[in-house]
Amino acid sequence: MSGLRFPRHILPKIHKMITLRNQQVILDSDVAELYGVQTKRVNEVVSNNPEKFPEGYVLMLDNQEKAEVVENFDHKLSNDRANPKENRKSFRLLEKIVSLHPILNKQTSNMKNTDNKGKVFLFNTLSKRKELFKPITPDHVGLYVCGPTVYGEPHLGHARPAVTFDVVFRYLTHIGYKVRYVRNITDVGHLEHDADEGEDKIAKKARLEQLEPMEVAQYYMDSYHKAMDALNVKGPSIEPRASGHIIEQIEMVQKILDAGYAYVSKGSVYFDVEKFDKDFGYGKLSGRVLSELIANTRELDGQSEKRNPADFALWKKASPEHIMRWNSPWSVGFPGWHIECTAMSTKYLGEQFDIHGGGMDLLFPHHESEVCQSTVANGKSSVRYWMHNNMITIEGQKMGKSLGNFITLNEFFTGKHEKLEKAYSPMTIRYFVLQASYRGTVDFSNAALQSAEKGLEKLYAAERHLDSLKAGNTSTENITALQERCYEAMNDDFNTPKVIAELFDAVRVVNAVKDGHATLTAEDIDLLKNTFRTFFFDILGIKPELAQGDTREHDALEKAMQLVLDMRKTAKAEKNWALSDKIRDDLNAAGIVVKDTKDGAEWSLA
Repeated sequence: MSGLRFPRHILPKIHKMITLRNQQVILDSDVAELYGVQTKRVNEVVSNNPEKFPEGYVLMLDNQEKAEVVENFDHKLSNDRANPKENRKSFRLLEKIVSLHPILNKQTSNMKNTDNKGKVFLFNTLSKRKELFKPITPDHVGLYVCGPTVYGEPHLGHARPAVTFDVVFRYLTHIGYKVRYVRNITDVGHLEHDADEGEDKIAKKARLEQLEPMEVAQYYMDSYHKAMDALNVKGPSIEPRASGHIIEQIEMVQKILDAGYAYVSKGSVYFDVEKFDKDFGYGKLSGRVLSELIANTRELDGQSEKRNPADFALWKKASPEHIMRWNSPWSVGFPGWHIECTAMSTKYLGEQFDIHGGGMDLLFPHHESEVCQSTVANGKSSVRYWMHNNMITIEGQKMGKSLGNFITLNEFFTGKHEKLEKAYSPMTIRYFVLQASYRGTVDFSNAALQSAEKGLEKLYAAERHLDSLKAGNTSTENITALQERCYEAMNDDFNTPKVIAELFDAVRVVNAVKDGHATLTAEDIDLLKNTFRTFFFDILGIKPELAQGDTREHDALEKAMQLVLDMRKTAKAEKNWALSDKIRDDLNAAGIVVKDTKDGAEWSLA
């Protein structure tokens, strides 16, 4: 007799279940001998009770027996070769089997999440190719993403980077990395034009609405957070605000001045791009050539302060009418837009970190300027991997507040916009974004959103059927391969369209098993459930159907109520006042108020 043959990886879980889950012990039916029980007797019990033992069995123990089994397991954890005589009590325990419990962590057919560490490739904008992701510190990831400038309602363009990097955050966490995710809030310093001219966007909004700038910032930051919650975007680990890090920005500007790569002009401080280009090479991230930039730069207000039109502001002297202002060694003023991200990423992630993300529209000049700043201030370029999501377009043009062609997320959720044919749920919007590679453009149309809505419903329908699938003796579908393909897709630059395609293959399997055209063992059904729900809910971040409160429920209620009101209208036309009043009163008792108007009956929730 060879003693314990239970897979070693599961022993701690069994021990934990004995001690924490009150009298439940999971046994694996693949084990030939457990507690020294003879193979022949185990197989006899299983074969005599096939309805109870498709995969494994549960022992229900009283407290005395539980203590004995815990002691027994403790013994076996330290000594694989158990003495059969000490374990004959297991024979009696086996006969107390009363119910089935699923097997936990079937490692033979279920890929461990952590197996995918070291397999992730991502497209690095800096090198213009896919690279194997290797974090600076093993098992830890520093991720910085440029957040919104909070001077208006969040729109569909804001949803794309938020959802894109939410999936990156979710997946890296899922495969076992400890991720510190920093996403900033720009609430000062972002001027109307990227060439250091114009009014501060938030200050302008405050002036027009006769509010304090921080009132504007707070209101739209709250609105952004509410929209992100609706989209099921996880909050970052840290969400620093630019206005809360003025000291850090001033200190970094001084570092750049001390290094000789900036100069003071009329109370403002500008980065010397020409000197940087000579010493380090400008344009490595964006591919821009300095000489061409200079030749194509038009003269703008305030450019006379600069030595070179390509230079960018690190600190701006405030004009008399500028509301937001702080003291500095150079003037009373405010930080330039680009310096905030360099200062805050350094503060929270260190002088060098793993991933910096943001929209493609930030690649130049914002991110190129960050490269310049960090190289000088920290003595090295801070970021190892740059990731950029592409834009959402509307009629082929970038969607954005500055262009006036945007649709707010709340307008999508309510359907209240002239370009929208109906309301779309937050999960439809999220799914719509994830249908395309984050590096490709997505063009808005009602047809595309409605197609996404139908696709999402098919996935929800399949998920609803998972728990009703009946197990067979064999599997005619390879679920392990399906799971592996899902991981391979995510490891290939977070390829969400490919993951979605694999989930639709899972839909096919679910429907085939449901209709009797395919079979899966109980183990493979469990693996299918785990794979589908892990990728659909946990990684893609789609909310479970009952949690999202989407527009389909509202649409169904609208149709049902219209049917009831039509019945009441018919009753009134036939002068069946008793029925008409009963319908109204019953609806009122159910919390639905019916009001008769000259244009017909209307209803609302009480």
